[in-house]
Amino acid sequence: MIELVLTAESANRVRFGISPLDETMGAMQTLLGRRGHPSHLPWLREAAAKLPDLPIDGFAKVMSARHYITDFLSPPPSGPETTASAQLAEIRRTPPDQVARELSKVDAELSGLPADPAEARNLLAAQMEIAWTELVEPHWPRMRRFLVADIEERSRRLAAGGIALVLEDIHPRVRLVDDVLVIEMKERGRFRLDRRGLLLIPGVFAWPSVGVITMKPWQPSLLYPARGVAELWSDPERPADALAGVLGRTKASLLTTLNEPASTTELARRLGFSAPTVSRHLTAMRAAGLLDTRRRGREVRYLRTELGDALLRA
Repeated sequence: MIELVLTAESANRVRFGISPLDETMGAMQTLLGRRGHPSHLPWLREAAAKLPDLPIDGFAKVMSARHYITDFLSPPPSGPETTASAQLAEIRRTPPDQVARELSKVDAELSGLPADPAEARNLLAAQMEIAWTELVEPHWPRMRRFLVADIEERSRRLAAGGIALVLEDIHPRVRLVDDVLVIEMKERGRFRLDRRGLLLIPGVFAWPSVGVITMKPWQPSLLYPARGVAELWSDPERPADALAGVLGRTKASLLTTLNEPASTTELARRLGFSAPTVSRHLTAMRAAGLLDTRRRGREVRYLRTELGDALLRA
């Protein structure tokens, strides 16, 4: 197992990030059968058809490793707004000795990569860019929406109950024991977190795995499956025509989307409506008994009632 020791300073420095390139790595591993959630099948069919024409053999070989892959190919993001281009630029700045050290730990056949670590780094960065552009970027707005929703929920938990509440259901192999974050995995190690704290990175392709970055000089990070991935490739924005005919397209979209409680702001962002428009329709649906509300702190969250569920099923 990996143990991350939380100090008083590091426990107060828990933050979140979104990593486009970690999603690219996860997408490649899903294509190679190394991981995968059943809900990804719609994406997988499309991506598998593209894969034979993509010149990314070196990247695929690295991603075929069963245990350690490399950390330099997915530099920890600076926050939720990190872009793929920024991460690719950081990869290309990785010192060759760091590249050589990490590639030497990869448990896969890498004989096709250039022997020179700088050339290998540049080749892998170029191939990752192709994989990102062809396999992930076309779906990024949809994927990023799920990642942002996970971060918003866990940020609320962090404010309400600290790191213990954030981590309580993050992954079955992750638990907090006193001041030690324990991650069950094949590797072993005990690391004392410094003032940089811990970066939490949700991923849509992470399931069923959990990952840890501890190698210097990278930011200590925990990569985990984002909540709600089962709904990733569904189309809540497109309610049944019959339902839209009764309620109107906006109300039908809201009712269809509320599979779990959500605030007005979340729903407006998810569906692309203005907040006042969403608020007006939610109020009307609540008055009709289709929705109810729950309060979390100062935030009001809406959820379907039994009547709303019944109407949606019908």
